[in-house]
This record gives sequence, C-alpha cells and structure tokens, in this order.
Amino acid sequence: MKYTTLPNTDIKVSKICLGTMTFGQQNTEADGHAQMDYALEHGVNFFDTAEMYSVPARQETYGSTEKIIGTWFKKTGKREEIVLASKIAGPNPNFTYMREKNDFSPASIKFALDQSLQRLQTDYIDLYQLHWPERKANFFGQRGFKVQDDAWEDNIHSVLETLDGFIKEGKINYIGLSNETPWGIMRFLEESKNFNLPRIKTVQNPYSLLNRQFEVGSAEVCMRENVGLFAYSPMAFGVLSGKFLTGESHPNARIKLFPQFSRYNSEQCTEATRLYQEVANKNGLSLTELALAFIEQQPFVTSTIIGATTVQQLKENIDTIKVSLSEEILKEIDAVHAVIPDPAP
Repeated sequence: MKYTTLPNTDIKVSKICLGTMTFGQQNTEADGHAQMDYALEHGVNFFDTAEMYSVPARQETYGSTEKIIGTWFKKTGKREEIVLASKIAGPNPNFTYMREKNDFSPASIKFALDQSLQRLQTDYIDLYQLHWPERKANFFGQRGFKVQDDAWEDNIHSVLETLDGFIKEGKINYIGLSNETPWGIMRFLEESKNFNLPRIKTVQNPYSLLNRQFEVGSAEVCMRENVGLFAYSPMAFGVLSGKFLTGESHPNARIKLFPQFSRYNSEQCTEATRLYQEVANKNGLSLTELALAFIEQQPFVTSTIIGATTVQQLKENIDTIKVSLSEEILKEIDAVHAVIPDPAP
C-alpha cells in the first residue's frame, strides 16, 4: 500500500480508501466485516461512510452502513487503527425520515453527529464531511451550475463555528466537503482564514475516466490551497471494469439493480469505455487497472474511494496501487478524452 497524509495534518492515510455504501443493502453485515478485515490486512487504513448509507437511500436501511462498521469496531477492537470519515446529509425533501429538517443548522449537525457516533460505536470521527451543499449548486446527474430560485442565505460562518465546537469537544478531528464546486471550496477557505475557524482538509467529489469535470476549476483550487480530493465513483458504478461490454447481463450489478442510477448508462459512456478498454488491452492492463491507476497517480488526489460487493473485487481494486501509467499511456487516455470528454454528467 502507498500512503499520504490528510492535507495540513500528520494523519497518515492509505492512497486507497474503502467505500462502504453497499453495506446493509448489497452486502450483509458478514460481508462488510469480511471486506473491512481484508482491507486492513492489505494496508487500507481509511474507511469512508455516511449517515444516509446504505445506497440507494431509503428509510428501511438508513444508518445501516454505520451500524455495520460499528459492530466491526466492537468485535475487532481496531478503531484506533482506522482513519474514519463520515458525512451529514444535506437538504433533500425525500429524507425527512432522517430528521425534521435536513440542513446544516447547529441543531441538525448536533443530532446527525451524535446519531452517527452512536451507530459507529465510537467517541469521535476523524473526518466529518458535509455530504452536499445546502444551496442549489450541485446535483447528481446535472452538468454544470444552473441559475435557479434559491432561498439559501450564506451561513458558512455559522456552520464552521458549529463544527469548531464539536472539534473542541473531541467528537470530530477534521472537516471536509463533498459534492462541492470551486466557489464553495473557496468560500469555506475564505471564512476559515478570515475568522480563524477550522479549515477544510478535503473535498469528496466524483472523478473517473468518464467524469473528469473536477479538473476544470476544482483541481487547481485543491493544488494551490492544499485541499485533498477523495475521488469517488472512480469505477463509474462498475462500468469501467468493462464487464458491460461483453454482452453478459450482470443482473446483480448496481446499475442493473438500481436503474435510477443512470449516470453512466449513456451511449457515450459505453463508447468511451470501449475506447479505454482498447488502450488497456494495447498496454497489457485490465481496464480496472487503467481506470484506477489513472486516478491514484493524480497529484491532487489524496485517496481513491473504492467500493466492492465481493472480496475478490476488492482485491483486484487494491492491487491496482502497484500499477504506474507511463506518459505515453496518459497521452492515449487524453486522446480518448478529447474525442468523448466527460460523457457522464
């Protein structure tokens, strides 16, 4: 395994992070425990979760992933060996079962954090993230910023003050953002700098061969401001394994089980995947190796979040840390990107 540190800290994290959102839906508690055992045994010391998991989010499975991680901590006693990240859900009218109001008010943050700590069976979370903005700025399936009615009033100072209180209490060590825009990242950094409030360490956004929009704006922000990217969906819901190019049905695949996740189902995504498969074949790599190695060696990526439904998939993903792509291969990847840029919104 390769390691780095959370920006502006001395916390060592593996360059591969175990994503856990399948625990409690596609994976049982026993499956989740087996994945965490395997990941830690192979050097992965960084786990990411969220209060809304498992996915797809629904009332019946709300909090199930955190509960499974919590029972693993209790069983193994290995909480201190793990850098643990979780998230508070932002506004969504379908998530009223989580709490009366899904916002980042002091009361909501306190309730969400305390509930997460209880489910996780721990006294603290190493990295606590805002899962998506309160303002109408970034939606799954939407490409770019859309001007629209937005009643949001800038409360970033209040949010940072609230999180600062929980840091001082010892319930949180560090904070981060997720699904953020360049403006949002800079706005948080500005407020922390001007008022000596906690500084965000990371942002967790989608980044893959099929979605390189992070490179436009956000990558420069992260490099110049020393904010780390946690890249999620690096395999594009399994599309970048190449398994959907074979003609087989794969009925248990995420995009088959949950057709509402159509982000990577377009003809453009299929064609781009086929072209990336050709690049991988030409260079003696699997498409999985090509896709993950590309993300892992980007200088603005702190850690790549991988999610698997089987230990075998997890093994293949973790093993990609040994792969290094040459400048020639990177040029071939960029040539495909130039023909079909960012097919997934």
